[in-house]
Amino acid sequence: MKLAIALCLSSAAAFQAPAAAPASTALRAVDESTLGVQAPAGFFDPLNYCEDQPESFARRRAVERKHGRIAMVAITGVLVHNAQIEFPGYLSKSADLKFSDVPDGLGGFFSIPAAGIAQILAFCALVELAWWPANNYSGDYGCGFFGTSYNDDPETKATKLNAELANGRLAMLGIAGAMFAEGQTGETLAQQFENLSFSIV
Repeated sequence: MKLAIALCLSSAAAFQAPAAAPASTALRAVDESTLGVQAPAGFFDPLNYCEDQPESFARRRAVERKHGRIAMVAITGVLVHNAQIEFPGYLSKSADLKFSDVPDGLGGFFSIPAAGIAQILAFCALVELAWWPANNYSGDYGCGFFGTSYNDDPETKATKLNAELANGRLAMLGIAGAMFAEGQTGETLAQQFENLSFSIV
């Protein structure tokens, strides 16, 4: 039981700040150690990772930021697709598969042809390895916020980064909840809303 609690709490350490901020060139005007420390939890590090392993904080923060960004895209995709908003035309002309033929929910992923899955994975590899490399722990890839850079305004930049972390954390919970609920009920998110299948029992 203690091991299970420790494992659950250890993942929370990725949300917290270390005692000392790591040096960062891209975010030099913003103190990374103060980002993400938000009410009601405040500074939350029950296993003292920030004191015991301060050098690993930069990587943990980068992983949290990246997972949050992916989760925001994922939950947006789930909401849009469950609202029956789809691209016009064909996903695969040779397989005679239209975008509208792809089912909602997790099952939709398995209806994508193998060549389509390969293209998705190749694009992700390009982004991860070359375009926005994973070893750039700052998360600042020079594209700004819809083209707007806040490097000259550290206060506004910190506000934007805090919002991104908070929204990313909520999105991670949201997409995980949607996937688990679909696995448990066998219903897509839209069907769960339609049938009010939100029992926790």
